[in-house]
Amino acid sequence: MTSVHGAGYHPTYNPTLPFCEPIPCALKDGTSVYIQGVAFKNLQSFVVNFSLGPDPVVHDIAFHFNPRFGDLNKVVFNSRLSGKWGHEEELRRMPFKNGEHFEILVMITQQHYKVLVNGNLFCEYGHRIPIQNVTHLYVDGNMTLQSVNFLGSCPTYCETMEAPPVFYPPVPYMRRLQGGLMTCRTIIIMGFIPLSASRFFINFIVGTTGDIALHINPRMDEKAVVRKSLQKGTWESEEKCISYNPFAPGQYFDLSISASPCNFTVFANGQHIFDYKHRVLVTMVDILEIGGNVTLSYVQV
Repeated sequence: MTSVHGAGYHPTYNPTLPFCEPIPCALKDGTSVYIQGVAFKNLQSFVVNFSLGPDPVVHDIAFHFNPRFGDLNKVVFNSRLSGKWGHEEELRRMPFKNGEHFEILVMITQQHYKVLVNGNLFCEYGHRIPIQNVTHLYVDGNMTLQSVNFLGSCPTYCETMEAPPVFYPPVPYMRRLQGGLMTCRTIIIMGFIPLSASRFFINFIVGTTGDIALHINPRMDEKAVVRKSLQKGTWESEEKCISYNPFAPGQYFDLSISASPCNFTVFANGQHIFDYKHRVLVTMVDILEIGGNVTLSYVQV
């Protein structure tokens, strides 16, 4: 079964390094690139390049992001135009740690590349080369790359029905689903489970009645993912069978949740984990609620 992705959402999971892929459509104001990885224990250096072609040696580079460890312990930013490197910018503080997970979010604005590391603003790098000339993303170095996601780069036929994405919203989180939960809508939830986390939940709620069409309850303390529905104030039978459990303390996750006429289909990190047959009329669902021991990175409804 193939994962169904949301509008303008283009993920790649567990790619090998070096990673070099065309950027879907073209970079524009509002496009973001989200990278998850694990730094090597003997971390020396890695690079993230927004380049004007697939060859990291030959083609120019609009934005070169280069953490350098050891005695240098700094992050360098630069551009290469007509084969020549420009003035080097740097920050002498290091947000990455040996052997630890990290996430990098690069947000494209009219003025600059805005880089967040682990949810915290790290730098802003002004454009030296027009963003519309950028064609490829290149990643390589002392890391294991878990996922690369291009967010908001290409519209789809149902994108106009969706709300803008939200980055790093606080928990508890609640969002109204304008127009209800249609079969062309896919909900994307990306986040991190703290080391001390025991449980969190995701609810799809019927606002007029308070019924819960689907309650997803990852229980790290039980190593289980419970699903059930609430109707007329009563919880119904639980489902626990799962093909793959991505939820563990200290881990990032990437959920894709869509509704068909018959059931909810849920993917995690690109893998199908369960289907849930509708017990409540899904077209009545109009609220998304997330709470518990979880840190959210990105929500697209």
